[in-house]
Amino acid sequence: MPEMPEVQGLVDYLGGRVTGLTVTKVSVANIAALKTYDPPIDALQGATVTGAARHGKFIDLATDAGIHLVFHLAKAGWLRWYDQLAPTLIRPGKTPIALRVAFDDGSGFDLTEAGTKKSLAVYAARDPQDVPGIARLGPDPLDETFTRDVFAGLLAGRRTQIKGVLRDQSIIAGIGNAYSDEILHVAKMSPYALAATLTDAEIDRLYAALRDTVADAVATASGKPPADLKDAKRRGMAVHGRRGETCPVCGDTVRSVFFADNSLEYCATCQTGGKILADRRLSRLLK
Repeated sequence: MPEMPEVQGLVDYLGGRVTGLTVTKVSVANIAALKTYDPPIDALQGATVTGAARHGKFIDLATDAGIHLVFHLAKAGWLRWYDQLAPTLIRPGKTPIALRVAFDDGSGFDLTEAGTKKSLAVYAARDPQDVPGIARLGPDPLDETFTRDVFAGLLAGRRTQIKGVLRDQSIIAGIGNAYSDEILHVAKMSPYALAATLTDAEIDRLYAALRDTVADAVATASGKPPADLKDAKRRGMAVHGRRGETCPVCGDTVRSVFFADNSLEYCATCQTGGKILADRRLSRLLK
């Protein structure tokens, strides 16, 4: 799933290439991906892009028509950029392409989604805040107003596992499964630790890990074309997606906990005092 650093990389890339270009055509290949009808998506045709922005994991292309093209790539979505867009027609239901956008210089991009579970979402909106997912977002962890005390306030009283808190977009915007694994590994903290029980020292450590991990990942993604962002993300991971490999900090084996549709990765030596977490399908912690 693209998370904040990759989405920011896409925003930076698009902002440098489509600002000032005019949309000549918007083609919807998966009607289920289009979540709005007013304004109509066709209203973007003839509009000139004035900038690109990120809201959590949402990408927002603003236009001089007062309409924003907003999209969320979900778990299996991606953006494919073409300096010269192919003239071939897209056939609804016969392609992984959900949306195609063409510009007046011949360039364009496709939004694609792999797999059978389709969650990619596209919106045409007069204001990004009209998109429900954006309106519900918590603070951005890289914003200068996101201080240690603000972070501590978000954790206070939450008797939920810290892994879930970090992933909850209504609490903190932009962090998902992958970077929450990385943040917790840097902070040397169990994903099952309860947010409300963290000590001041643990909050300090987690806050620093969050800010540093996300900032470093954003810097790594900066300037890379969309085709290179996924590989850059994988290379930067210490534990996420590395089950069975060696922890780069302590040399222990990276382990996984599997859920219905995803997994988390962690190092027992670094994060849980050597305790191995059971598969959540067993609903218990191995002693």
